[in-house]
Amino acid sequence: MSSDKIDADKLTGGLPSPLRRKLLLGMAALPAIGLLPRGALAQALPTDAVNTTKLAVTDSTVKVGILHSTTGTMAISETGSVQAEKLAIAQINEMGGVLGRKIEVIQEDGASDWPTFAEKARKLLVEDKVAAVFGCWTSASRKAVLPVFEQYNGMLYYPTFYEGLEQSKNVIYTGQEATQQILAGLDWVTKEKGAKTFFLIGSDYIWPRTSNKIARKHIEMHGQKVVGEEYFPLGHTQFNSVINKIKLTKPDVIYASVVGGSNVAFYKQLKAAGIDLNKQTLMTISVTEDEMLGIGGENIAGAYACMKYFQSLKNPNNEKFVAAFKKMWGGESVIGDVTQAGYLGPWLWKLTAEKAKSFDIDKIAAASAGIEFTGAPEGYVRIHENHHLWSKTRVGRARTDGQFDVVFETADLIEPNPFPKGYQ
Repeated sequence: MSSDKIDADKLTGGLPSPLRRKLLLGMAALPAIGLLPRGALAQALPTDAVNTTKLAVTDSTVKVGILHSTTGTMAISETGSVQAEKLAIAQINEMGGVLGRKIEVIQEDGASDWPTFAEKARKLLVEDKVAAVFGCWTSASRKAVLPVFEQYNGMLYYPTFYEGLEQSKNVIYTGQEATQQILAGLDWVTKEKGAKTFFLIGSDYIWPRTSNKIARKHIEMHGQKVVGEEYFPLGHTQFNSVINKIKLTKPDVIYASVVGGSNVAFYKQLKAAGIDLNKQTLMTISVTEDEMLGIGGENIAGAYACMKYFQSLKNPNNEKFVAAFKKMWGGESVIGDVTQAGYLGPWLWKLTAEKAKSFDIDKIAAASAGIEFTGAPEGYVRIHENHHLWSKTRVGRARTDGQFDVVFETADLIEPNPFPKGYQ
């Protein structure tokens, strides 16, 4: 494959056919995004120098894995991450690849099932011997694959905002941990809305439960009150009972961490029950532009989301990124917080490999701290020694067109702190 040609068959493998058609239509005109100068491409080094641990690296190629749910209830959230990771890989290949080698993708479907994630992770590491994996969404899927990555010494780039309370040599966390999302968001809504009472609602697995444990502690530490806390299985679609409880308790803030396809039913049923989110404050830490495609902007307009990225951000990096994403995936495609964090993974891996002059996992892990990506759509990011990212926190208000107006942004990058005192 020449330096100016992208292997569309490899990049589109595993995607549903409509998404594959979108990619094939746009690939011929895919521009180099210019996030890194072409003159900065790493010189190709001998394979035995950059690969001492029998990874799938040749003189001209390096294999990586993409592991997300493209089927099941989480597909609504994870498809965007697949798209963003493939865009980044296409752009990196267009610029010459990593250490002079083009990236080849092996994609697996976690199928919204945590044992399947673990099984596919093992395949990618043991059979395919990939040099890195970009994947997972839910904390349950990440927890399922973590022992596999640690046992077989793989490297996972994990894109989702999560509850923190974890750190691994074998994971780079490109989304926010709790102090960068949960605490900052609660502080903002308390200050701006004078909130004193909260109703917590989430999907029933580790991330919402742990996140709400952290949220409850923060709320009560500040003299406020939780008036309700409810959880529902992934894929749940009947929320009328909890909506009635919300009406009875009249919280200042509905604090929502419902994930995946359940969001569609939850927000439609809120509206049908007469809860106007322009009057009732709702803050979500789980709904991005990706989920809003299914929910419908008219059903969630007025709600607040606490994220680090919104598609509507005004900066040159993001303008280039949005244009390239829509070029590849179609003009109607949207980009949410986790999608953007997914895009960071391949770039951070490329930068780290070129710093380490190696694909070896131990060398990648050791070289990760301090890696800077000035071309990030969210703005400058840097990998902390704890393998999380320094990043800003933002609050957006949902619009009827499925986008967000950014109403708050921290002045500075927030240092990641996955083990905050008083919240463990």
